[in-house]
Amino acid sequence: MSVTVSELTAPNAETRVFMAPVHAWHMDDVPLAMADEVATFVTEKRRSEHLSGRWLLGVALEHWGVTDLSTIEVQRTEHRAPYLTHIQGVWKRTPLPNISIAHSNDRVVVACASPEWSIGIDMEPEGRTLAPNAFDMMAKGEELRYLRAHPDEAMRLWTGKEAIQKTLGLGMHLNPRDIEIPIGQEKLNISIGKSIIQLEYWQEKGFHLSLAFMPSTPPEPTPEERLLEETRAAMQADPNWGVGCKTQRSGA
Repeated sequence: MSVTVSELTAPNAETRVFMAPVHAWHMDDVPLAMADEVATFVTEKRRSEHLSGRWLLGVALEHWGVTDLSTIEVQRTEHRAPYLTHIQGVWKRTPLPNISIAHSNDRVVVACASPEWSIGIDMEPEGRTLAPNAFDMMAKGEELRYLRAHPDEAMRLWTGKEAIQKTLGLGMHLNPRDIEIPIGQEKLNISIGKSIIQLEYWQEKGFHLSLAFMPSTPPEPTPEERLLEETRAAMQADPNWGVGCKTQRSGA
């Protein structure tokens, strides 16, 4: 089956965003899916959303210039945030993009950013509303009072907060009520703890999208990366340094 992939107009030059319909993919067609994780999904809908996200991630990486998906896997942090890494044993150090994935209304979206940026993306169909009894679960104080007076802003606020949660890698471990977003601005700088997060909104393909990004913290090097770095340093320090056996051929 042919699935149409659209590249969206990402508001950040360091980011590329792709959208596709959710499809009931087979595991064999999704190289970045992990069978043990897929087996945990109870409903077919959630399984299809997950596989569609992993499939679209593969497409996005190919557009990014990562052509060999067999050397890459998707891992998760302690807060379940997905990230890319080279499979142990392939001995590659090529920088991989940071990623974020969202699903809504039978569509999946994947954002990729250069390794210097952490990103988070969320989306909802234009015109979708949020029930007023949910407002106090996502806002407090002056923001909550404004939201009750302007309920049409609810979904915009919600997707913005979801994007920020993803950018920080915390998900719902960060209470959305503790994220305050100024309303009425297209480009925002939001301070949370020691982090300054940029948040931008736009509409495309019938969806309202929120993209949050901030400078990323370099990940801890893997044992393989440390060994590669030590090897490189040894070679630079000693031009005669070598690996393996040296043989001398004598004349007979």
